[in-house]
Amino acid sequence: MKPLDILREYWGYDSFRGIQGDIIESILQGRDTLGLMPTGGGKSICFQVPALLRDGLCIVVTPLISLMKDQVQQLKNRGIKAEAVYSGMMREDIVRVLDNAVLGAYKLLYISPERLSSEIFLAKLERMRQISMVVVDEAHCISQWGYDFRPSYLQIAKMRHLLPAADVPILALTATATPNVVEDIQERLGFRAKNVFSMSFERKNLIYVVRE
Repeated sequence: MKPLDILREYWGYDSFRGIQGDIIESILQGRDTLGLMPTGGGKSICFQVPALLRDGLCIVVTPLISLMKDQVQQLKNRGIKAEAVYSGMMREDIVRVLDNAVLGAYKLLYISPERLSSEIFLAKLERMRQISMVVVDEAHCISQWGYDFRPSYLQIAKMRHLLPAADVPILALTATATPNVVEDIQERLGFRAKNVFSMSFERKNLIYVVRE
């Protein structure tokens, strides 16, 4: 199947928006990719579509638990196997989800960045024999130049060394990044080559007016 076939079958759209198609093609070619897209620009499509086309499990790192839960439920409603692990879950539930991930029960597994320091997660990760891609949402959080730096994000680069294959691509996504942050994200995530896609952040329905 092709990306548009997946888009039509699961989401009912006939075409991609903005740079969605470019990002999807890049990640399907196995290239580390950074996508700069405004909020509401359709970031989730950029990894959910290729996750269904690539063999194995897509790991999505995001700090937004409410978004995580919402996306998992939406994917399940579309018949896509997905699950999430985040703070506040019972230990037995975390172990159950991760064991099922090891067995290949899901196409997408959402985790909070704090999980990357968890011995349970790291032990299970080493047993996940086929990872299709790693997605880093709110990727500016990995950069000390960013407005929302989070030390837990620094574990992502370490996680990359535990993946079953050295060529597992990383897709980083953010709605906010200065040129310094763009460079820093790629460096800290160990991009094999610089590769950035950016769409306009102009909002035609918003204006600034200054009156004295």
